[in-house]
Amino acid sequence: MGGLNTQEMMKLKYHTIPTAVFFIITATLIAYFFPREGKFRYQFYEGKPWRYELLTAPADFPIYKTDEEIKAERDSVLNTFEPYYRKNTSIVAAETEKLKTAYARGENIHLSLQYVQYIENSLLRIYKHGVLSHEHFENLGKENRTRIRLLENNIARTQYVREFFTVRTAYEFIINNIPPYLEADKLRACNIDNYLTENVFYDDAMSEKVKDDLLRNLPIANGMVQAGERIVDRGEIIDNQTYNVLRSLKIVHESRKAGNQQQGILIGAQTMLVFGLILCFWLYLRSFRSHILYSRKNTSFLLLCILTGCILTEICVRQHLFNVYILPYAIVPIVVRTFLDSRTALFTHLTVVLLCSLIVPYPHEFLVLQTIAGMVVTFSLKDLSERSQLIRCAFFIYLSYALCYLSLAVYLEVDLNKLNWLMLLYFGINFILLMFTYILVYMLERVFGYVSSITLIELSNINKPLLKRLSETAPGTFQHSMQVSILASEATEKIGGNASLVRTGALYHDIGKMANPAFFTENQTNVNPHDQITFEQSAQIIIGHVSEGVKIAEKASLPQAIIDFIRTHHGRGKTKYFYTMFKNKYPDKEIDEEMFTYPGPDPFSKETAVLMMADSVEAASRSLKTHTEEEIKGLVNKIIDGQLTEGLYGNTPLTFRDLENIKNTFIEKLKIMYHTRISYPEMKKDQKFEKFV
Repeated sequence: MGGLNTQEMMKLKYHTIPTAVFFIITATLIAYFFPREGKFRYQFYEGKPWRYELLTAPADFPIYKTDEEIKAERDSVLNTFEPYYRKNTSIVAAETEKLKTAYARGENIHLSLQYVQYIENSLLRIYKHGVLSHEHFENLGKENRTRIRLLENNIARTQYVREFFTVRTAYEFIINNIPPYLEADKLRACNIDNYLTENVFYDDAMSEKVKDDLLRNLPIANGMVQAGERIVDRGEIIDNQTYNVLRSLKIVHESRKAGNQQQGILIGAQTMLVFGLILCFWLYLRSFRSHILYSRKNTSFLLLCILTGCILTEICVRQHLFNVYILPYAIVPIVVRTFLDSRTALFTHLTVVLLCSLIVPYPHEFLVLQTIAGMVVTFSLKDLSERSQLIRCAFFIYLSYALCYLSLAVYLEVDLNKLNWLMLLYFGINFILLMFTYILVYMLERVFGYVSSITLIELSNINKPLLKRLSETAPGTFQHSMQVSILASEATEKIGGNASLVRTGALYHDIGKMANPAFFTENQTNVNPHDQITFEQSAQIIIGHVSEGVKIAEKASLPQAIIDFIRTHHGRGKTKYFYTMFKNKYPDKEIDEEMFTYPGPDPFSKETAVLMMADSVEAASRSLKTHTEEEIKGLVNKIIDGQLTEGLYGNTPLTFRDLENIKNTFIEKLKIMYHTRISYPEMKKDQKFEKFV
């Protein structure tokens, strides 16, 4: 008592080694996935003053064009590009030969040779110009292509699109240009369509090759900066030209491949930064949240949050998958706050954000936006009691992102036209992903065995099937559990414990009594079934409500934290009534202590210990004949001191100050429950008045 005992200190010392290893492994994995390119040390914005010392060019480097300039030049090249088509020269010979063969066979017996010669000459003229498919002709029109490059015998020449025929226009050309000495009706009867087909085809391979060559040959720079050339000095306003020079220097710096020695220095520096930030997080836990640090479950959970956030950021930035602001970084403080506390949630979030700021392109803006989002989570989830608060929190985060981005962008760019309105879309996707926190909280509860305050509030609803069944099957036990929950939650709050947890645990701690409700005094009327059985049997039935309660709780899928209250609310104590009755009736008979001892284990936390006290005190208070302050105080002290003497609190972190606070709380609450009043003094009779009576 009064702190951690020697056994607990040895236990914590034992657990320091594995948790420290977890931190080292996490830092190593983050450092391993870090990008190996150097980061540009300067932050700069067009229209803002240069805040650093004089900057000169460290070496020759090109002034790269902006993305907009490159896109405009590419579009210009693509607009003037002439696609390549290839003419099949063998088709004209094949079709004219087909015409002559048909005439020789007498297929067009009604036609004279003049008709055949006219058709042949027309085919030669048409195929010389070229026949395109109707689909290609339409596509060229939609793309506003007026000319193409026509390949004939591997020689390319430019030809206007309007000079080409389609099968339909070729047929119309033959009919419409018939000489006066020929009849159009006879010409239509000779199936001219049979000799018309496309002889110009799109050459995809040549077109793409030429197009790629043109785009590849576009210069990506429009100037050079010589080594030692002055770029900008402190206080100078960064104009468009200077901004492009600085931007080009940043591109060169971050894309530069370092040598083996420089690469080693870079990796060493990155590793030191990562390990330093992880060490700061470890020191925070060690200094302010030692109970979290020495819990493997809690440590694993927090480090998994950090590792997941960092690796997702690294993959996103390295692979250029999408904008990093789509990643819902605020999920980290939300889930940590749900299961632990606000300060740890904010510190974990800051650790993730600081690590990720070493990776993202614009760390200054990233830090501002993500830090504010973490603060919003801390404020909006101060008292987390409903799942709907998670949705409201996600909405507040979206608003903070949008407002902060717009304010920051206007401050840095000083030009509303340069705002990237797509960022609002990214924040919207972020908001949608944050909505899945509701499901994530449920999954983490299952994986790590956590019980969130939201779940506790839901479980404490007396309309839950299990509690409703308890109230119907064992109404006395249900009333007892309600009273215990009031006592235990008040006392736990006084000593800084989890009041919601102990309140819910108290409601379920005696559900095992539903198996044999009549054997417990609070559910009895006039008949006591213990009168018909031995003391050992009675003790076993009473003890059995613990194991029965565990079975019922596990079948109902109650969280492990609630089941712990069922297991420990009697610890390794004895069923004192039947134990004492046995000793009194059989003083000379050897007694089997285990027959009268609960299976345990003893309480191991503040909350489970307080529940044990509240359970015993509330049950014993019902046996008091009068509920004066003196009797209540004596009962509370007797029970708690007796359990302390038995060593039932040896595994808990309770101090003697905690015990005093618990006792005082119990006394005050029991006085209110039993309406204890002070004794009013009687009025003394006035002697003078008595003479006249």
